[in-house]
Amino acid sequence: MIRILMAEDMHMVRGALVALLRLEDDFDVVAEVERGDAILPSCHEHRPDVAIIDISLPGLDGLSAAALIHEQLPQCRTLILTSLGHPGTLRRALSARVSGFILKDAPPALLSDAVRKVNAGERVLDPQLALSALDYLESPLTDREEEVLRMAAEGASAVEIAASLFLSLGTVRNYLTTIVSKLNARNRVDAIRIARQSGLVP
Repeated sequence: MIRILMAEDMHMVRGALVALLRLEDDFDVVAEVERGDAILPSCHEHRPDVAIIDISLPGLDGLSAAALIHEQLPQCRTLILTSLGHPGTLRRALSARVSGFILKDAPPALLSDAVRKVNAGERVLDPQLALSALDYLESPLTDREEEVLRMAAEGASAVEIAASLFLSLGTVRNYLTTIVSKLNARNRVDAIRIARQSGLVP
């Protein structure tokens, strides 16, 4: 029997997915949570074999929760469900060491098959997304540029970013200019939009 935790914040969607999984004779849904910050405690309590996690959750995003599971409960496989089919999101998922990554609009049979495969130690990736991601597995930004952009996306000003990262204001402005250029953006706001769509920043 495969023990499953389901993490999804939309009640109707979670209910439908759990009902679907319970149709399978070899599945046992042992826990349901609606917040990302409830995933790890629930995994410690219920010890699921597979955690099915929506990528966008309140409290803690699904990829961050998956990374924590990998660190603390490596025997639990993580399967990410998302409606965000961006190649950059897949890149972030792979960095979080998830076991599987499939789109919410995939056929129901694919979900059951994915659960069995990740439980067996295989990695499952949405085939269409995997193909489109082949050219985008590496970020065009350096780690420092991603850090600066992430802070800008959270609303920090150049002055605040400089103070937080112990950089000069001129250095931060240079980073922002380089980021805009690398992402072929019109300005900083456009760069943040592009980065979010591609999964470079949450």
